Parts: sequence; structure tokens; C-alpha cells
Amino acid sequence: MEELIEKLKGELIAELNLEEVTPADIDAEAPLFGDGGLGLDSIDALEIILILERNYGIKIENPAQGKEIFYSVKTLAEYITANQKK
Repeated sequence: MEELIEKLKGELIAELNLEEVTPADIDAEAPLFGDGGLGLDSIDALEIILILERNYGIKIENPAQGKEIFYSVKTLAEYITANQKK
């Protein structure tokens, strides 16, 4: 799980052009959206959906789950672990 979390941090930084951010700056349990976290927005959410589809073969079937899945890097990693096609 720790390895996946670090990989996700790198993918988020690269895909979302977070030039000022390093993986060490990202708290795996901090919110990705809104105040207190990375402060991502809805455009960033679309990018994360693309990362999940491209890199992990995962489609978000229920958009209502998105808020829980995208809460933090840790919740993203847990969702990938539970749903990734082997």
C-alpha cells in the first residue's frame, strides 16, 4: 500500500502540473480538494479519473462515490487496491 501511495503522489504531481509540490509535501491522509489539502478542483478530479482509467484500468461506476474515493491519496490507493483488475 505504501508503494502505491508514493506512486500515486508522483502521478498526481506530474499529471496535475503541481510544480511546487514534492511527494514528501503530500500528506497521504489530507484532503485532496478544498482547504487544508492540495486544494484541487473539479478539473483536477477529471484528471484523476483519467489516471485511474489509464494507469489502473479502473472506471468509477458510481459518481456519487467519487467524493469518498477522491478524499485523499490514501483513499485513492485503497480504492485501487480493492478494484484493480489483476
